[in-house]
Amino acid sequence: MALLSLAVLAVAAYLLWSWWDLRQALDAGGVVYEDDIGWRLWTGLGLLAASFLGRTPMLWLLARRGDDADRLRRLPGVTLETPSGARLHVEEVGPPGAPALVFVHGWGLDAGVWREARMMLGHRYRVIAYDLAGLGRSNGPAGGRYTLDGFADDLLAVVRQKAPQGAVLVGHSIGGMTLQTFARHHPEALGREAVGLVLENTTHTDPARTTILGKALQVLEPVLRPLMKLDIALAPLVWLMNWQSYLSGGTHVAMRFGGFGTRPTRAQLEQVALAATRNHPGVQAKGNLAMMSWDATADLPRIGVPTLVFIGGRDLVTVPAAGERIADEAPGARPRRVERAGHMGPMELAGDYNEAIARFADEVFTRGATWADRSAEARLADPASPSGPAMGDEIRFDTRPRH
Repeated sequence: MALLSLAVLAVAAYLLWSWWDLRQALDAGGVVYEDDIGWRLWTGLGLLAASFLGRTPMLWLLARRGDDADRLRRLPGVTLETPSGARLHVEEVGPPGAPALVFVHGWGLDAGVWREARMMLGHRYRVIAYDLAGLGRSNGPAGGRYTLDGFADDLLAVVRQKAPQGAVLVGHSIGGMTLQTFARHHPEALGREAVGLVLENTTHTDPARTTILGKALQVLEPVLRPLMKLDIALAPLVWLMNWQSYLSGGTHVAMRFGGFGTRPTRAQLEQVALAATRNHPGVQAKGNLAMMSWDATADLPRIGVPTLVFIGGRDLVTVPAAGERIADEAPGARPRRVERAGHMGPMELAGDYNEAIARFADEVFTRGATWADRSAEARLADPASPSGPAMGDEIRFDTRPRH
């Protein structure tokens, strides 16, 4: 879409130049048809306006009105240094001392996408979210080397410093890939730092292979890698091109039809389009290269903690078969298919996702507990229960040593 937006701008420039050239010829006494001049001017001006002012009409056309205009405001946070040399921006809401949920966002985005998760889960849990290294307000790792292993190490540092008693880890897209790398790279942390995993619309292998265009991208991979390296080398020019695509609304078109399975709110569409534009194209290209060399398929049987796998029925970025394979091969995994969800399902259908996360977290955090109120235990076991035990239910924990 960025290239298409640039092409529209080039056509506008050509038409305006040709109008000027013909006008000069006419003024000099040349033979020029007036009708051949006027349409060039008005068409060129129209395309020029679309190239720099198309964002607003695209938002109105592609998205709906919502009550979430505040989602573009970031929360104050703290800076956390990790062994990789990254300095991560970390945000936290929720009751002090409550069980923790740690959220890892998708590539090209930032922690602001977890607005609904904070609102829906923050009254019951500590909701901790951070910008991945090099994205949002976080600085990149030392040496500018981006790898999934490095992201997993950063995640471990966040959990150990912000949730030392353990947490349920929630990862969307590359966030889910980071969780799988975490399980492979830090198996000793499973059941301790990570008491449960939630994988949202993610894959187990090179994501280029599990998109709707997977077979075509496999064929094009020898071309894609040099293009990613070109993005890194020409990052300032790519950034300008991305901003022009954002202003024209081209980025919004790509995000609407590539990212959402339903009609998002205007603020949701604006948020993902703006994040993808703001984040440094060189960093995004390095992350894409890292993902193209990644595979965790063989490690799925070794994920030994409860795992909830969300599968978007309309996901074009990560086809449902990828999530289904994770759910089949990870021994503690259970699938949850959300039929209307696109790749941005955790945002567009946040209620479905967060209610299931609340039930899952209640179950994980109360494993080994003896319920004082039998009805609370029944609610937890009932899949139809929206959030397991109600606030105020008394829980008696079994404190006997377990090995």
